[in-house]
Amino acid sequence: MQPNDPSTSGRAIEELFEQHGEKLFAFLLTHTLSREDAEDILVETFTVALAETRFTQLCESEQTAWLWRVARNKVVDEFRKASVRRKASLEQTDEPISEDERHDPEQMALRQDEARQVHDLLAHLSAQQQEMLRLRFGYDLRCREIALIMGKRETTVRTMLSRTMNLLRQLYIHPSSISDYGEPGTPSRQSKER
Repeated sequence: MQPNDPSTSGRAIEELFEQHGEKLFAFLLTHTLSREDAEDILVETFTVALAETRFTQLCESEQTAWLWRVARNKVVDEFRKASVRRKASLEQTDEPISEDERHDPEQMALRQDEARQVHDLLAHLSAQQQEMLRLRFGYDLRCREIALIMGKRETTVRTMLSRTMNLLRQLYIHPSSISDYGEPGTPSRQSKER
């Protein structure tokens, strides 16, 4: 069969949907107003991939990044239409805890305190830094895929991730230095200087 054969590309899209549909859907759920909006955008994303003649000629990592970029762009379009933005909660990207920890009140309290502290620290990062961390750690994407999604060079993403992680470590170790980094949700003084 030829690479542009609709049945071949349809099977390739099916395989990609099985590999990435769940993560993309989780991403869309955190960035849309309803489950239905997330489902619609997911379907639109894969429909666009099916209609794109050059899609099957891309390597697998480029296809993955392409899907994420299209999904992200469709979310942005949806926000522009609705003029509403919903923040993803830490609980939605958090790993499930084990059964033993779930029943231990002390462990639950410690985990909640830790999650609250991390959430507070994340609030001091810029929206771009938060998005990059969400894509890397929440959705387990590689720097190359994040770069393609965000329209940046891979080295830029690596540098930004490294600096952001160093900043978070610094804030975690020295919580008193948080006042040096501005209000939550605004870029830190350190990132403004760069």
